[in-house]
Amino acid sequence: MARQEQTTDLLEALVAGDASAMEQLMPMVYDELHQLAQRHLVHERNNHTLNATALVHEAYIKLVKLDRMQWQNRAHFLAIAARIMRQILINYALKRNAIKRGGGAPNVTLNESLVMSKQRAEMVLALDEALDRLKALSERQHQVVEYRIFGGMTVEETAEVMGISPATVKRDWTGARAWLNRELGEEV
Repeated sequence: MARQEQTTDLLEALVAGDASAMEQLMPMVYDELHQLAQRHLVHERNNHTLNATALVHEAYIKLVKLDRMQWQNRAHFLAIAARIMRQILINYALKRNAIKRGGGAPNVTLNESLVMSKQRAEMVLALDEALDRLKALSERQHQVVEYRIFGGMTVEETAEVMGISPATVKRDWTGARAWLNRELGEEV
């Protein structure tokens, strides 16, 4: 528990304007960030440009720029990091699809491995679009999905970050999953 308290102290120092606190914080949460990155990349194509380490480093660059963020606690920090990683992967998928749709390059014949990676990119984009639609219907359910799927958080951690009860998180999680399953036509 001392490590979590140290993390919270460093996050409070960041909020207070101590820029060096991020340098102290990152080694403490690096392993957890790396596990988050691996969870995100499990569903990506095998030859993805980013590996888990590169994804953590890209997320770190974006986290450092959040100098005005009011960090609540370790779970909140990890949830935001997971959201940033998700957005990085979505941006890569969008760029990949833009290139696949032409992007100014000459037409080439696709081999089967490229077609599979295109399908994966399309799945990531379909999930992102479905999550945007869910957000329009229920901001809270959208957040629950982000924290649970992309943040790898438990029901209790999600409840803590969102300031709601675990029972509410469970209801929102069940409802959001059912809605996403209907939207995507697959098991989420």
